Amino acid sequence: MRFRVDEIASVLQQEIEHYQSRIEVAEVGRVLEVGDGIARVYGLPEVMSGEMVRFASGAMGLAFNLEEHSVGVIILGDWLCVREGEEVRATGELLSVPVGEALLGRVVDPLGNPLDGRGPIETTQRRLVESPAPGVAERQPVNEPLQTGIKAIDSMTPIGRGQRELIIGDRKTGKTSICIDTIINQKGTGVKCFYVAIGQKESTVAYVVDVLRRYGAMDYTTVVVACASDPAPLQYIAPYAGCAMAEYFMYKGEHALIVYDDLLRQAQAYRQLSLLMRRPPGREAYPGDIFYCHSRLLERAAKLSDELGGGSLTALPIVETLEGEVSAYIPTNLISITDGQIYLQTDLFFAGQRPAMNVGISVSRVGGKAQIPAMKKVAGGLRLDLAAFRELEAFTQLRTELDPATQARLERGYRMTELLKQGLFQPMHVTDQVLVIYAGTHGWLDRIPVEEVGTWEREFLRFIHEKKRHIWERITETKDLDSRTEDELKAALAEFEKQYQESRGRARPSLVRA
Repeated sequence: MRFRVDEIASVLQQEIEHYQSRIEVAEVGRVLEVGDGIARVYGLPEVMSGEMVRFASGAMGLAFNLEEHSVGVIILGDWLCVREGEEVRATGELLSVPVGEALLGRVVDPLGNPLDGRGPIETTQRRLVESPAPGVAERQPVNEPLQTGIKAIDSMTPIGRGQRELIIGDRKTGKTSICIDTIINQKGTGVKCFYVAIGQKESTVAYVVDVLRRYGAMDYTTVVVACASDPAPLQYIAPYAGCAMAEYFMYKGEHALIVYDDLLRQAQAYRQLSLLMRRPPGREAYPGDIFYCHSRLLERAAKLSDELGGGSLTALPIVETLEGEVSAYIPTNLISITDGQIYLQTDLFFAGQRPAMNVGISVSRVGGKAQIPAMKKVAGGLRLDLAAFRELEAFTQLRTELDPATQARLERGYRMTELLKQGLFQPMHVTDQVLVIYAGTHGWLDRIPVEEVGTWEREFLRFIHEKKRHIWERITETKDLDSRTEDELKAALAEFEKQYQESRGRARPSLVRA
């Protein structure tokens, strides 16, 4: 057997040239201690804040605290499988989640893993969980309505696409129900919806998913779940993950709606992580950057400029109060970040007012810009009138005799309050809202008994849809209530009133309409 020198030399040359490429360079550390969803790791001197790390057991973590001799890591998922002395490797990547059309109709955890038993999510697109919010030059004013289908909200505290409207109130006052109604009302509008459940019971989340599926809303909705039984790190990153999934559609030039239910739970999870990491506690033991924690999330909701496609992301954050204390730390933080708040009051809820919205302190800082012209005309002074009615109602409890004008205002207030009541999961088309609010504010309900207002409303809308459909279609098409349409509407109301009174065997009242 002969050896050829040139062959040996070429093999050696190739081995030398590729020698460096086979050297694996990795930053490796060791777990010093682990517990309560966090691990303290020795080593990893070059790791960056927010960088992903991988444990030898397969668990993933996020670099949270960068200290002099160790790194504090929050463990995403089951931390019980991580052991002391275990090897940890830096990945050089930031946390990202899968995004795209494939997530619509699915129930996922904050890492994008499916929880609905319908198999893997087929998508190759991913988006960073933490990303900068659009700057001022990249935005445009909010002027396109996002209809909730709820009369009290669309008429008095309207929400626009790209707005951030806080839903605030005590436990069990209907905060989640408002958001579910809003999601159901987006059917057929092209708005993609995301519901992020943070620290909720699994039974509550299952109920929400069942309602959305029953009303056909899951076809365009993604539910991101970090239940009360999940570790604090997952509850902390859940809203950011849901926001990343929704941002995908915004930057595509489409419209998205995201509900955070609720951010008080996320703040408590962040406080737990911060205290375990020995970060200095501040007011109510929350860390000093809790405001930044929420502001960098909610600032990502925007109406993008036309140059960036004109897409929008509307945020409905929910925060729970204790005994109506809206001046608590987290609620006041969120009030100052958002573009308005819908305050739900416990005593109104138990009095049967649904939604139990306090019109006095509920506000939308976008206002009429987020309303169609027809709604703007018929509901312009409704909020102030109802706020005045509440004060007048409290005053009359002193049994003071009232003059006829004040009594008339009080009677109309009772009927408008009754008119604004709405059943659960029954969003109403905006044109129907315009018609019934016009009737209420112009005195067509003043002689109707309060207990019959709901019946009158249903029969009036049926009358319009069956016999005066052209009025409904014209308002829907033009989104306005011009003088011609208003005259036809008055004639339709007079005709219906005569029909309604005759059907109940009453004499037709003679009224001077406002």
